[in-house]
Amino acid sequence: MSTSHATRACVREPFDRRLARGVQAVTGRSLAPYQSAIVRIGFSLTWLVFLLRELPYRHLLYGPDSPWSWEMARRLIDDNKAFTALMWSDGGVWFEIVYGLAVLSAALLLVGWRTRAVSVVFMVGVLSLQNRSVFVGDGGDNVLHLVSIYLVFTRCGRVWSLDARRAAREARAAEAGEAPRRDVVGPLLWVVLGGFLLAATWFSDVTGEWWVPVLLWVLWLGNGLWWLVCRLAPGEPRTLLDALANLAHNAVLAVLMVEVCLIYATAGWYKIQGSRWQEGTALFYPLHLDYFSPWPGLSDLLGSSGIMVMLLTYGTVIVQVAFPFTLFNRKVKNVLLVVMMMEHAGIAVLLGLPVFSLAMISADAVFLPTAFLVWLGARVVKGRDRLLKRTPAGSSAGSSAGTSAGIPAEGSAEALPEQRRTGEEPGPRTLVG
Repeated sequence: MSTSHATRACVREPFDRRLARGVQAVTGRSLAPYQSAIVRIGFSLTWLVFLLRELPYRHLLYGPDSPWSWEMARRLIDDNKAFTALMWSDGGVWFEIVYGLAVLSAALLLVGWRTRAVSVVFMVGVLSLQNRSVFVGDGGDNVLHLVSIYLVFTRCGRVWSLDARRAAREARAAEAGEAPRRDVVGPLLWVVLGGFLLAATWFSDVTGEWWVPVLLWVLWLGNGLWWLVCRLAPGEPRTLLDALANLAHNAVLAVLMVEVCLIYATAGWYKIQGSRWQEGTALFYPLHLDYFSPWPGLSDLLGSSGIMVMLLTYGTVIVQVAFPFTLFNRKVKNVLLVVMMMEHAGIAVLLGLPVFSLAMISADAVFLPTAFLVWLGARVVKGRDRLLKRTPAGSSAGSSAGTSAGIPAEGSAEALPEQRRTGEEPGPRTLVG
């Protein structure tokens, strides 16, 4: 009888309370901090590896010596309105500055230094170079193109970053009663970016779509407002801005998840319509193309087995079509996730497409379980300590080291993966609860 009463009470819960609980879930905190961090690390590493690998050929790909000349690019951009800062000047010096900033921003985003500002520079670098020569790249570049925009709206530096280490250090100093250090680097960085925005506005007629400079100004002014509120009004105004930032972060992660599902679903369904995929022979042909055979011996060995080619061909289609339907079954989803990552690793080795594979693996990482990522982070920290021959001075020292590296201390509320929370922990302060 008591169970029946409890069930009816749950069903009769007022709509406004259920709505408030839903709003609190998406505004109360940034969900999936480890997943967003691994996406940040993966895509910044992908772009950095690509830029460094193509460093000797940068002028042919995107610079003054490119077959797709600056004038041809300008005519195309006049038509498609794509954003690129390389249209501001056709000089070699300006190209070197943009390329150097792209490399620097990728490296800084990788380690999570001032992620709010650096993610904007990272986005500008990706869009500027890719839109300069639109015929250079593959499907991985398209994913990187979109994710570089998404990262601007995420709070991807909450863990596994230098920002997390600095925040932990400031928190320890506050607990010890020390006066907060004056932050000079942050305001100076945003002043420099403000100068860049003035230049982007000045060259807006040759830069591309009007919404990109507008977006950059909104981000710049929004972060200036955040800086002022944090120092002058840390009460309810800070809570409001925090809720909006959490909402944007969670919404963008949802968009990224949907996009990954659409990529695999459309790829799988298009493969089904092809006769070679229906026959189970589709993978035979790319394995025998010299252009896609960095290891000819390995490709010949795999392509010589008809059974192996058939299994891989059908398995690829099945996994891609089935993955979006397995998201509500965690165990099956994790198995298919591992299979897809192994598939992309195989593409990198067998077909010589490492950048594409690394980009897709980074996108897949948004679905990795929190418990696995926490475990992985702990193993990385332990391996780092062994490599540097560090020995914790005690449990408190080890806890501090883990927290400063972005890994919650053992026993803290954040150490619990989201799917294992009991609901008894106090919720964060939000506008609705």
